[in-house]
Amino acid sequence: MNLLAVYWDVDPVIFSIWKIDIRYYSLFFIIAFAIGYYIFKGFFQREGVPLKLLDPLLYTLIIGTLVGARLGHCLFYQPDYYLANPLEILYVWEGGLASHGGAIALLLA
Repeated sequence: MNLLAVYWDVDPVIFSIWKIDIRYYSLFFIIAFAIGYYIFKGFFQREGVPLKLLDPLLYTLIIGTLVGARLGHCLFYQPDYYLANPLEILYVWEGGLASHGGAIALLLA
């Protein structure tokens, strides 16, 4: 028995609904966006900012985060491949999001 290494091979799919795979990463993104919504809603109410400004802000942040996460994966992990095949950057169903790319885009958004 070798206890010096751990082989981590967890199935990324939690469950499937009508041939659509729900993955851990997607679930955690949704949970984070929902928590962020309620945190921002509290900030807006406490500071007296109109709540009608909340939705456009969050849409911008969500889109920025997802685009940044995808670009982060493509440019940090496989830049040679994606620069040679730039159209495949749009193939999000094939996987590939980098949380640090999303964080950078979130700061820029």
